[in-house]
Amino acid sequence: MSPELRLLVGAGLALGLVLLLERPLIQYLRRRRVGQSIRAEGPRRHQEKAGVPTMGGLVVLLVATGVSLALGPATDRLLMAVLVTLGYGAIGFADDYRKVSLRRSLGLRAREKLLGQAFFGLLLVLFHLSLVEESVALVVPFVREPWTPPLWLVALLDLVAVVGATNAVNLTDGLDGLAAGATAIGAGVLAVILGHRGEWDLAMLAATLAAACVGFLWFNAHPAQVFMGDTGSLGLGAALAAITVLSETVLILPLVGLLFVVETLSVILQVVYFRLTGGRRIFRMAPLHHHFELGGWQEDQVVARFWIGALVGGAVGLASVPGLFW
Repeated sequence: MSPELRLLVGAGLALGLVLLLERPLIQYLRRRRVGQSIRAEGPRRHQEKAGVPTMGGLVVLLVATGVSLALGPATDRLLMAVLVTLGYGAIGFADDYRKVSLRRSLGLRAREKLLGQAFFGLLLVLFHLSLVEESVALVVPFVREPWTPPLWLVALLDLVAVVGATNAVNLTDGLDGLAAGATAIGAGVLAVILGHRGEWDLAMLAATLAAACVGFLWFNAHPAQVFMGDTGSLGLGAALAAITVLSETVLILPLVGLLFVVETLSVILQVVYFRLTGGRRIFRMAPLHHHFELGGWQEDQVVARFWIGALVGGAVGLASVPGLFW
């Protein structure tokens, strides 16, 4: 079986398994009353989402990583990417479990989350550096020649990528289908890029993630029957970071994950401006998707238009890779 066909089979299998397994999980979560708690300060219309089952991202992560290990080339890079993905997913699962068991919108303490994220983030960085003999040649968007930064800067970029991506996907997961759709777009673009580069191990993980997210959208599209929870958002963000870090395409990540970058910047700008001005705001509410909700857009309008933005970022990211189109 050719690598291209194997990639398509893996994606199709991931899609089918999520469609098959997500509904039984939803039914189980409903029986156990594992429902989402909604912040009181959030948009008023979100209060009706209280009690919708959460932790649905568990199926996405297990299916994507499982199919990747079963069909992808068995490389150390793939194993590490899977470990980091599941590690961050486990942190999210613990966070979700505490939320639903204590019936509150806040889960793990910030210090607990930070320690877990730091552990798996450093694990990824150290593994990446262990693969390096003398230097790392990073792919630079729209530049033919790779960049070989000093190793300390490589380590810093890796850490920024994994911490930034995990928290960015988590921030974006505030509307039905938004984070899942944007992740499907970003992971799909990465699968094409890595397939073109012949990196079939990480391309398989990217393709199965994209397909699994598409399958999840069947249940997560508005009105959502299930939320991915921190289980899904932290795991998916970690997967995107691990794939780009280990394939030396980390500088492409802000383009293929453009929506996540914009959402995160909106939060940072809001907080900084609020503190500098003594309580004034740039946006009605951050992250940015809530700003448009409070401005009168319907939830499905916000999601569809933000997906278009994600597609634009993905297209630019695809076009930026030397050797792909130019």
